[in-house]
Formats: sequence, structure tokens, C-alpha cells
Amino acid sequence: MTSEPIYKRVLLKASGEAMMGAQGFGIDVAVADRIASDIADARQMGVEVGVVIGGGNIFRGVAVASKGGDRVTGDHMGMLGTVINALALATSLRKLNIDTVVLSAISMPEICESFSQRATLYHLSLGRVVIFAGGTGNPFFTTDSAAALRAAEMGAEAIFKGTQVDGIYTADPKKDPTATRFDHLSHKEVLDRGLAVMDVAAVALARENSIPIIVFSIHEKGRFGEILTGGGLKTIVSDN
Repeated sequence: MTSEPIYKRVLLKASGEAMMGAQGFGIDVAVADRIASDIADARQMGVEVGVVIGGGNIFRGVAVASKGGDRVTGDHMGMLGTVINALALATSLRKLNIDTVVLSAISMPEICESFSQRATLYHLSLGRVVIFAGGTGNPFFTTDSAAALRAAEMGAEAIFKGTQVDGIYTADPKKDPTATRFDHLSHKEVLDRGLAVMDVAAVALARENSIPIIVFSIHEKGRFGEILTGGGLKTIVSDN
């Protein structure tokens, strides 16, 4: 472990559920503030950060489809949930005086800027945290896929996947006390074993673009910064 960050530009993927904290629904501002403080620490190290947040704490499109509703409409509703989360996290970052911009895959200029790769690279060059909202802008794609896509577009050196546990395990450690954590896996192993880290499309896109996926606990304050400098509990998914 060193004091210097290993990565200079990263994409942080946080689940919508992480924003709930102990609540059953919505946004726990204290949790948003804690995630923002970890991002602020990364920025102080000089790391450029892009962020994708899910929308599961507000709405899941698949929930509509499972009850006979239209999946496309449901996914659009889920995308709007990610915009709400992005605005909440941006607010928490700005409270810490971190220059932040929200770029949405769905045009809503009264609320936030529209996504483009050019805009992304421009804002990163100015030292801003860029939060990507609206998923990919397309139904049938998860925010995991959006994270892998945006990571490739911004030239991220790694995808940091913040989850409920501190890495990838042989089984759910909350249900199986004998589950053991992997330190390292290849993208192919994740796909072949069917490990539920990110969806198949996201892992395949990360592999195709040679982007490591680092899985860690989003709930441990300071863990993001620890891993950026080589420490902390995590699982690294890479082909080298």
C-alpha cells in the first residue's frame, strides 16, 4: 500500500439500495453525505471520478414487467429514479465544495446537462466529479451496463463496484457462513462461474475494453480511498 493512488481516473458504480441506508425506501441523506465524502477524499488524491448510481431504492423497471406491465415504460421510470439519486449525490458533493456535474442520458435541460463523451472529458479535465444519470438511455439495459459503457467512454482505468459486502464470495456470506472471498478473478471466470457481480453484458464490455472491476463494500467509510492506494478488502476482476 502506498500513499499515491494506483489509478488516476475511475468509475464508481453504487447501487440505488446503498442510498437507502437502513431505510426501506428513498434516500438517506447521511449515507449520500458519507459516499460523497469518500469521493471527495479521492478527488483530494488527484483521482478523476465518474459515478453511476442505480435507482433500485426508488423504482425498478423489472418490477412493472413482472406484474404484466410494459417493460419499456418501467425501465424509463427506473431511469428517472437514477436521476433523482444523481441529483442527491451531487448536492452532497457540493456541500463539501466538490465541483460536480450531472450528465443525463435522457435530455432534461432544466434539471441537468445531457450526456456526451465530449462533455464528460471536458468536465473531467476541469477537475469536476461527473455523475452519469439515466442509465444508458435505453430500456433493457441495467445501470451495471451503463457503468461499463461510461467507464469505456471516459477512459477509466478501473470500475469500482460498491456493494453490500467487501468483495466477491463463493456464496452469499450473509446466508452461508462458510463462504470465502476471492482476492482475484478474471472476467472469464466471473462469466463462466455465473457470479452475480455485474450483469453479463457489463462484465463482457469491461473485458473487451480491458477495464478491471474492483468489488468492495460501499458501506465502509474510507474504503474507496484505501483501495485507491492499494489497501482495503476487495476482489479484483482483471485478466492480468
